[in-house]
Amino acid sequence: MSIARASIDKALITWLLMIGCLLGGIWGFATIGRLEDPAFTIKQAVVITQYSGASADQVAREVTEPLESAIQKMSEVKSITSSNKPGVSRIDVEIESIYDGTELPQIWDKLRKRVNDARGSLPSGAGTPYVNDSFGDVFGVFYAIQTPGFTDAETHEIAEFLRRELLTVDGVADVDLQGLPEEAVYVTPDMAIIRNLGVSPAAIATAIANSNAVASAGSVTSNGQDIRIEAPQGSNTVEEIARLTIGVQGEIIDLLDLATVTRERVSDPDMIIRFNGQEAFTMGVSGKSGQNIVDIGHRIDDRLGTLTRDLPAGVQIHPVYQQHIVVEEASNAFLVNLAMSVAIVVIVLALFMGWRAAVVVGATLLLTVVGTVFFMAIFGIEMERISLGALIIAMGMLVDNAIVVAEGMQGDMAQGKTARDAAEDVASKTQTPLLGATVIGIMAFAGIGLSPDATGEFLFSLFAVIGISLLLSWVLAISATPLLGHYFFKVGDGNADGNYSGPIFRAYRNTLNLALTLRWPVLAALGVVTVVCYIGFGQVKQQFFPDSNTPLFYVHYKLPQGGSIHQTADEMTILEDWLKDREEVVSVATFVGGGASRFMLTYAPEEALPTYGHLIIRTHNLDEIPQLRSDLESFGRSQLVAGEFRTERLAFGPGGGAPIAARFSGSNPVILRELAAEAADRMLAASDQLQDLRTDWRERELVLKPIYAEDRAQAVGVSREDLASAFLTATDGIQAGTYREDDRLIPIVVRNDLVTDQGAPDLVDQLVYSSAANAYIPVLQLIDGFDYEAQNTLIQRRDRLPTITVEAGVVDGANAAAVFNAIRADIEAMELPDGYMLEWGGEYENSTEAQSSLGKQLPLSLLIMIVISILLFGRLRQPLIIWLLVPMAVNGVALGLLGTGLPFSFTALLGLLSLSGMLIKNGIVLVEEIDLVRAEGVPFRQAVLDASTSRLRPVVLAAATTILGMIPLLSDAFFASMAVTIMGGLGFASILTLVAAPVLYYMFFFRERRAEAAEA
Repeated sequence: MSIARASIDKALITWLLMIGCLLGGIWGFATIGRLEDPAFTIKQAVVITQYSGASADQVAREVTEPLESAIQKMSEVKSITSSNKPGVSRIDVEIESIYDGTELPQIWDKLRKRVNDARGSLPSGAGTPYVNDSFGDVFGVFYAIQTPGFTDAETHEIAEFLRRELLTVDGVADVDLQGLPEEAVYVTPDMAIIRNLGVSPAAIATAIANSNAVASAGSVTSNGQDIRIEAPQGSNTVEEIARLTIGVQGEIIDLLDLATVTRERVSDPDMIIRFNGQEAFTMGVSGKSGQNIVDIGHRIDDRLGTLTRDLPAGVQIHPVYQQHIVVEEASNAFLVNLAMSVAIVVIVLALFMGWRAAVVVGATLLLTVVGTVFFMAIFGIEMERISLGALIIAMGMLVDNAIVVAEGMQGDMAQGKTARDAAEDVASKTQTPLLGATVIGIMAFAGIGLSPDATGEFLFSLFAVIGISLLLSWVLAISATPLLGHYFFKVGDGNADGNYSGPIFRAYRNTLNLALTLRWPVLAALGVVTVVCYIGFGQVKQQFFPDSNTPLFYVHYKLPQGGSIHQTADEMTILEDWLKDREEVVSVATFVGGGASRFMLTYAPEEALPTYGHLIIRTHNLDEIPQLRSDLESFGRSQLVAGEFRTERLAFGPGGGAPIAARFSGSNPVILRELAAEAADRMLAASDQLQDLRTDWRERELVLKPIYAEDRAQAVGVSREDLASAFLTATDGIQAGTYREDDRLIPIVVRNDLVTDQGAPDLVDQLVYSSAANAYIPVLQLIDGFDYEAQNTLIQRRDRLPTITVEAGVVDGANAAAVFNAIRADIEAMELPDGYMLEWGGEYENSTEAQSSLGKQLPLSLLIMIVISILLFGRLRQPLIIWLLVPMAVNGVALGLLGTGLPFSFTALLGLLSLSGMLIKNGIVLVEEIDLVRAEGVPFRQAVLDASTSRLRPVVLAAATTILGMIPLLSDAFFASMAVTIMGGLGFASILTLVAAPVLYYMFFFRERRAEAAEA
């Protein structure tokens, strides 16, 4: 008994399957995890090492080099990049894409071991390397919090209170605080007094260091029980620190008599954050992996609503980004799009097959969709942008199987067969070809499912959801569709010709008959059209991933190296004031000194620099961004002339960085800068669509170098370290201890405030304590003046080689791929010295890596598809006919993209792959039908005409429902190019299936045709 017949005879089992899909889908939709973007693992860790006092070059040679040497021994490492600044080494370690997220913890442990083993090779002044393996954590619920009128200590209390309470919310993984006011306790000695008394800085520092130290005091035994002795409590107020005593020449003197002690903000904080122009700090909340971010987000909102009653009046909590709101809106939009797609399918089917067929196929489609959601929930596939899009993409493909079965049953029942006989007859002819065609359609996406890189991981749910939905559509097509057809379809009077006797069928049959007669001109015309379309396809703009449809965009601003964080903050105020007057602006979050917490998976924070300013600007909707961005760029470039100003749209998917990037690697920084300058000149000469040319080494920075008078200094017992310590005390100050306030550790800094903005003249007047002479010596006696030197203070390395990158953006509306092609030849024509090399980065590198990874998997996918098509027919000619149609699928794609002006993005490439699967699927069903009709003894030409005519309605309806089902995606920035690719390509592919395939079949089987004619 066939499955289709059994589905009617054993209706209870079929009903259980259908009800299971329906109820399971409802359960799945209620419980499935939801995200904005699919989770892809950021396979990157950061190693930070402090080396105070060292230049960027020293940091690179003495700290970064030995650590990189140890790290590169790991076979899992793909690349090592480093950024070296004065006193700080930052190494970014990227892991090969073949390792998934479950293997990373073990790899990070191995990295820590390598780094720890290399510590012995570091200089004595270097700190302990810190390995940050949570670099990719996403804090998708992101707030800016303002505490006007509160002290800095109270602001910290409020922040810790919120953090502590939100960590108790179910589903919350971590809470990240950023931009809290930084405080220090400053001890400012009176230089005249300590000089007269002969108090050394070491004595002051020692007294402060011991004031609040944590020390062990041992334990005693009493009555057989050990009792721990707690050390005496140290100074726990600023006033107590001021009352510390210092021994001077046998006398005890209060610190208050020698210095002033104040608690205040640090003069140069690491970061300054404002929201809508007012001081703020940010709080990012991350959810636990695999849980529904919508539910977590609403629980966070509820908890914050409760907490606001406990917060002091005046505390303001502003959302910067709420992932759960975005996801919820996307889910609701999906339901609307789903309803629209189902309605479109039902209406089209009702118009061309009648309302009965529309109900049968529409019900099967609905069951397939909800059943897919059920299996997504079981397999832990979250509902996010890609998986939702996959359901819409699959929508048109899902009806193919049901249409073929329903149309076949209707035809047989119209001839007088019972529903059981019709179901068995149709299933026996089509279920195997449909299964093979369905698997081929799935395998068209297998390159994505098997791709191990970030792009493949990002798009994996596309493959998984389409695979689940298409297989389920086949199961329901041979089970639920026959049962529903049994209830809805009517048995006819046996009129065999009525089914295909309408005017449309007659017109198609006559057209095909003419095409068979003029087969050579028809093929020639198709060949010419294909060549023209391939030429036209070369004119289509190329793109990796499109811009996001979130109404956010960024401003990046960098002052020249050496600028202060306060200068950068002042420059950002100019932009904030301008944006206040724009009605399109909902909010502006300002970050000075570094980027925001990673609030989106695709957001990559910039490296911390005091010269870096960053704005996150939210508008009411996407349509407002282009004009606002254009006006802001005009204003920013004209007003902020001291630095580098640029804006950026948020893009979908992995990648990021500058669209155009050329990397030059070599040993000599001077030569590297010369190559970068030459490349920048060549780029500007080759294209007028470039903007914001820059290098990642930034400008050289002016450094003040005292000339140490060795003979004179050593004669009075002053070492280089003593001199450096004196300069540090006179400028930034020396941390002498730590003041503990609850769980906060506030540095105690000894400094004098005699240095102004005069630079070297002020430093000359400083005093240096000589322990040998037990006296203070003027700096002027210890040095032979000062030199100024321009140094590289931001040295980038890649795979252990100094590497400078020339980066550029493209003007608004320009295509990065086209601009890259315009400049590529000129840059590659540069003569590089021996030992130097050029590599391309930017969008070209990201796209090339993604397509290369996809290309590695495609041969296997294609092989499986070819093998299946051969096994279905057991011959070679039929599969060859079908595969000859595939290259022609590009015709409709080229026409569609050129007509709409959309670029061929990575998602469009996926659309082209799916289009190939659809085309092959339709071709298999048509060619299989011709074989079956011929096997019944029908004359060759008539068999081709009859079989093709009988496949007209399934092919046209499948194409029409797919094309119309793509309409909701045209408004989605991420899927628009894919939708156009499928719509244009499938429209042309339908012609190929209905005309080219029969013509090719007619020509390939010329021997059989001639043999039949000879017998006649």
